[in-house]
Amino acid sequence: MGPGSDAEVAGLVRGLGVPGLVDVHVHFLPERVQRKVWAYFDDAERTYGLAWPIHYRGSEGQRVATLRALGVVGYAPLVYPHKPGMAEWLTEWVLEFAARVPEAVPTATVFPEPSVIGYLETALRAGVRCVKAHVQVGGYDPREPVLDPAWGMLAEAGVPVVVHCGHGPLPGEFTGLPVFEEVLRRHPRLTAVLAHAGMPETARALDLAGRYSRVYLDTTMVGVEFTLRSAPLPPDWTARLADLGDRVVLGTDFPSIPYSYAEQLRAIWDWAQAPGLGEPFLRAVLHDNGARLLALGEHAGGTEPDSGKLT
Repeated sequence: MGPGSDAEVAGLVRGLGVPGLVDVHVHFLPERVQRKVWAYFDDAERTYGLAWPIHYRGSEGQRVATLRALGVVGYAPLVYPHKPGMAEWLTEWVLEFAARVPEAVPTATVFPEPSVIGYLETALRAGVRCVKAHVQVGGYDPREPVLDPAWGMLAEAGVPVVVHCGHGPLPGEFTGLPVFEEVLRRHPRLTAVLAHAGMPETARALDLAGRYSRVYLDTTMVGVEFTLRSAPLPPDWTARLADLGDRVVLGTDFPSIPYSYAEQLRAIWDWAQAPGLGEPFLRAVLHDNGARLLALGEHAGGTEPDSGKLT
């Protein structure tokens, strides 16, 4: 059944025999940027055609404390630029955030600009363990030549990139999984996490994961009532998850979600009722896969990855 409320989350997860949750898709941003993001969602009835009430609108400290209360033992705090000149200082900010928050792994972001190789190289030397690429918000073509060396660096380093390249919640000029597949064809060893499981193209995301052994799907906003109306899951969703159980990872979009954290977990619990899934699937999605992907190792009760590289 899954948790009925946030208060039940930590206990239910510990009952699975894992130390807690690992969430590969949460957002922490500089305060003035966070305020602008929330203002955008506050205007969602005009921009998206539906209300988007922020469920966890609190101070940075309150949001960190909320994740701890939920039993989140590791997470990737993702930042993303919407224009040139932002990615480097956002990366610097989030590296500082991760240095002072034990559960947060160091992350970075990219944008197609001449300086991208320099600041990405610096971030990798600083120990970055996850990168965010937001094609929809950034409005850029992931196939741009200036980004090609960046994808190559990440593939070589074995560092995963969480890529929002699907059409949801609004299509962009360069969204759509076929566009990003062109990047994967050039860099088949790139470890790519398809944010929101590529919504609304979830069937195509499953296909992509079937073709590329380093493509993962995150669960962010997938299968919850808020999105099922516009992005229903394919009829064979759970059957196909059984073949990809080691490459599905928990993501939530905390804090800017219009429902409780527990609701996302209930959706995952519902999938686990299908044949071939069950508690092993829950343990993998809620903890083990994310711990391996983010190289948490013993910090989150997982095992050390093989030299930081994933196969």
